[in-house]
Amino acid sequence: MNVTGPSPFYTEDHASFREQVRRFVEREITPNVERWEAAEELPRELHRRAAEAGLLQIGFPEHCGGVKVPDLFYMIVLTEELARAGSGGVIASLLSHGIASPPIAHVGSIEQQQRFVAPVLAGEKIAALAITEPGGGSDVANLGTRAVRDGDHYIVDGSKTFITSGMRADFITTAVRTGGDGMGGISLLVVETDTPGFSRSPLKKMGWWCSDTATLYFDGCRVPVANRIGPENQGFIAIMMNFNQERLMLAAQACGFAMVCYEESLAYARERQTFGRPLIRNQVIRHKLVDMQMKIAAVRANLDLLAWHVSCGRTPVAEVCMLKNLATTTLEQVANDALQIFGGAGYLQGTKIERIYRETKVLTIGGGSLEIMKDLAARQLGL
Repeated sequence: MNVTGPSPFYTEDHASFREQVRRFVEREITPNVERWEAAEELPRELHRRAAEAGLLQIGFPEHCGGVKVPDLFYMIVLTEELARAGSGGVIASLLSHGIASPPIAHVGSIEQQQRFVAPVLAGEKIAALAITEPGGGSDVANLGTRAVRDGDHYIVDGSKTFITSGMRADFITTAVRTGGDGMGGISLLVVETDTPGFSRSPLKKMGWWCSDTATLYFDGCRVPVANRIGPENQGFIAIMMNFNQERLMLAAQACGFAMVCYEESLAYARERQTFGRPLIRNQVIRHKLVDMQMKIAAVRANLDLLAWHVSCGRTPVAEVCMLKNLATTTLEQVANDALQIFGGAGYLQGTKIERIYRETKVLTIGGGSLEIMKDLAARQLGL
C-alpha cells in the first residue's frame, strides 16, 4: 500500500510476523500451488509444516497449544501473506480450523479442547465446520440434520454440503437439530470421520480447486454425548460467535487478493511493450491502476478500523456485513481490471490473475451471501 507514515494499528511485532509468514509462503506454498490445484487437495504435510512455523495456532488458547495474540491484526497479516500465493483454495483448506475449532475453544470443555483442538493446531489432524445443508444455505436456524438422544449417544441422520476440507477432515464440528424448530433447537457435535454410518463425496468447483469440498452423509451415526460442544439446544449461540471474525477474515482475504491483482498488474504494465513503449505509458492503464489502488485503500481502512473495534470486544455486526460486501465486490472489480490489463496472458490457466478472477465469486457467497449481508445489516441498523 502506497501510504506514508507508521500505521496506528500495526507494530514491529506484526511486521516480524509478516516476514515469518512471507518466508513460509515463498518456500512451502508458491512453488507447489499448481501441483495442488491439479490434485484438488492439499497434502497433510502442509498442515504439519504450517504448525511447525507457528501459523495454525494464532489466536487460540495456550492450554490447547495455541498462541495468544492481543488483536486480530495477526490474523489479517496471516491471511494477506497467504494470499500472495494467489490461491484462495490454500487459505480455505489450510485454515478451515479457523471456523471449525473456535466454537470448541470458546464453549467446549478442557477435555474436548485437548481432544479436538490441540491435535489440529499441531498439524496432526484436520478440522471442518458443517453447517450448510442441501436444502438451505444461510438459513442456519432451519437446518434439518437431526440428532436423537439414545443413552450416552446421539443418533445422527441427515446431510451437509459445500463443506471445506470435508474430504480430508478428521473432526467435523456439525450443527444438528436436537430440539424443536428454530434457533433454540440446535446443538453442536464433533463427528469423528471414522464413525460408522458417516460417508462423504467430493464436489467439483469453479475455483478453490486445491481446497477439497464435500457433501457429507450421516446415516444412523452414533456420536457420543461427550462430543457435544456446550449445552444441548444452545449451539446457535456458538455458531453466531464465529461469524464476525469469519467475515472479517473473508474481507481480509479479498483485500489481500486485490493487492496481488494490483501488484501483478503494475509489474506487467511496466514490462509489457505495446506499439514500441511500455503498456503503462497509456493513460487509460494508469487510470485503471489508480482506481484499483483507490478502491483497495478504502477497503483496507475499513478493515483495519473494524478489526480494531472487534479486538476491543465490540460487535459491530452491521459494519462487518457491509465491509464484507465492500471488500468482495471491490475484489471482483479489481480482478476484472487486472485481467483486462493482462489481456490474453491473463486468460491462460496457471497465472495468479486467472485463478483469482475465477475465485472472486465464492467470496460474495461464502460466510453469508451478498444479499444476506445486506439484509442483516439493514436489520441491525433498524431499517
